[in-house]
This record gives sequence, C-alpha cells and structure tokens, in this order.
Amino acid sequence: MKKIQMVDLKGQYNAIKDVVNPSIQQVIETTSFINGPKVHEFQKNLETYLGVKHVIPCANGTDALQIAMMGLGLKPGDEVITANFTFAATVEVIALLNLTPVLVDVNEDDFNINIEALKKAITPKTKAIVPVHLFGQCANMEAVMQIAKEHNLFVIEDNAQAIGANYTYSNGNKVKAGTIGHVGATSFFPSKNLGCYGDGGAIFTNNDDLAHTIRGIVNHGMYERYHHDVVGVNSRLDSIQAAVLDAKLPKLDSYNKARQTAAKKYNEAFKDIETIITPSITGGCRENICNTCDCHVFHQYTLKIKGGKRDALVKHLNENGIPCGVYYPIPLHKQKAYADARYNEADFTVTNQLVKEVISLPMHTELDDEQIEHITSTVIKFVNG
Repeated sequence: MKKIQMVDLKGQYNAIKDVVNPSIQQVIETTSFINGPKVHEFQKNLETYLGVKHVIPCANGTDALQIAMMGLGLKPGDEVITANFTFAATVEVIALLNLTPVLVDVNEDDFNINIEALKKAITPKTKAIVPVHLFGQCANMEAVMQIAKEHNLFVIEDNAQAIGANYTYSNGNKVKAGTIGHVGATSFFPSKNLGCYGDGGAIFTNNDDLAHTIRGIVNHGMYERYHHDVVGVNSRLDSIQAAVLDAKLPKLDSYNKARQTAAKKYNEAFKDIETIITPSITGGCRENICNTCDCHVFHQYTLKIKGGKRDALVKHLNENGIPCGVYYPIPLHKQKAYADARYNEADFTVTNQLVKEVISLPMHTELDDEQIEHITSTVIKFVNG
C-alpha cells in the first residue's frame, strides 16, 4: 500500500506534469512573471467555468476576502456577521479593516452558518454577511440572500473550500458556489480542490462597477500606471501560479468527482457505526451519499465522533501512520485575538460541541480503495474497541 497522505500533491502532480511543466516553462521563457498573458487566460477560463461576469485574480485567499470588503466600501465600526466555526482568515480581515466582527453559531449537520442565529445578530450597524462554505458545500444561500435583501446588507461568500460546488435553489436552478452573493472570494492554496504551487486567490462578482473598483485595489489602486485613484494593495496572482491553475482547471470537475467517490466509500464503511456521524449533505442534494451531483466537493471529509473518543482516535491514527486533522480545535470567539465580552457561551452550543467531536480524514484525488479500506477499518476497530 502507498503511504497515506492527508493531501497527495505529488501524486496529483505526477499525473499532470506533462501539461503543467510546459505551461510553467512558457512563462519562464517569456519572462512575463507579473500580470502576464497566463493570468488573463486563466481569468477568462475561470469566468466561463463559474458562469460569472468577472474574476479578479489576486495573491491569496485572505487578500481576496479583504479586497472584497474594501471594494464594498465598508467603514470602521460597521458590523460584519460570519460563522464562529471556521478558519481565522475570515474574521482576521474584518478586524484588519477596523470593522466589527460578529460571530454566530453554525448548524450541527453541515457546519455552515445558522440562519436563525444570523437573523438574531443583525443590528442597525450590520452592513455585511460572510457565509463560509465550509468543507466543500454551500451555506443556505437562498435564505442568506433573502435576509440580506430585507436588511439591505452585502453578502461576501467565503468560497475558499468549495470551488466547483453547485448550489441548488428551491426552484431547481443551479449556480456555482461563490457566484451568488454580491462578491465571492476563494483561495488557491496548494491543498485546495483547485490549488496552485504557492499562494493564490481570486474574487468573483457580476457587478461591473464593483469589479472595476476591485481591479484597481489589487494593483495599488491604479488603473493607469502611477495614477492612484483608490486606496489599494499589492495583491497580484503570479503568472507561474496562473499557468498551474489554468492547466488544472479543466480537471477540476474530475478532481471533485474523485473526492465524492472517496466520500461515498467512507460513508458506506461508517454507515452502521452509531458513534460515527458522517458528513451531512445539503445545498440542494438531500442524499446522505453524494454521488449524483456536485453540491458537496469534499475539500475535507469531516466526521463527528461521539462518546468523547475523538482525541484518542487522533492519537491512534497518528500512531498507525494515518494522517488526520481537527478543523477547528478552538472556536474563534475563544481565540485571544477575537475574544469579546459581548459573546455569550449559550449562543455557541453547536460550535462548542463540534470542536470536541470533529475529525477530518485523508481526502484528495489520489486516494485508492486499499488506502480507504485501511483507514476505515482502523477507525472502526478503534471506536468499537
């Protein structure tokens, strides 16, 4: 059996190097390292794939979120609501811009922002909502957009973990994650479903004026060289990274399908184990095993382990050469940087429980049946022991 990796980037590279290497070499030979033709090619191809009017590439996913908020003109003191159970980058950029983060609880089943908690958190100072499409599937965007419309709020989708996922509206219409709100942001960190070989990110919008503003922000506020029309930052996607991404983009759907297939096999193995709760599928697909659509693209395959055995399972897997991850061990409202006296523990019952129970198993495009059987049998033997 091959060594089990949490994310097998080398295996994925070996399968596509005949395409990736010449693409990188072309950039090197043309020396168009910054904002070169490959960046524009990738931008156009991603716009077509997502069905969105504007893709603005940038340096990383965190920048993408920050620039999206800058483009919307949010002001210091404005409140921005987001989920408590996610990576710190989401709240980090809110704080960096001197906006006021407002954290709310998440759903127990899909880990995404809880709609009732969102409604209760809205005040006259609220200006935006940042739903996080956690682990690979969309938050309840139909409800989020309705709330935003009622309260005249902006919606910024944190799509760092769900590139390629579909969201299905109640009328059956499907759209790509990240293209539903006023603006979306994603990351191309190497381990993402669509990842480059360094840092990278992008911002999506269908709003022409907002896209124009953001294009200036990413490049020092310039639309014409040395003419700084808006306050900007230096956040550009390198041409080499764009070359990698453009080579991988045509394979994204097959990559996501491979993840869904692996998730189906995991789910089947764990279905009769009472202390293991497999990922819940929402976002329009109500099957417990996602095998017919792209509503969940499984950036992570995350279980809940009942009975207080999670930490012991992590130790056991590590001792048996099986990598795993706990995303996330500490909720944002308990992080020193974001602690606030206005938070009430009673408002975060689900988040506080999830941090004790979640564990993510290896998930990537190169997982094979032998590896999955070894992982699942090791987990089952431990929890039943």
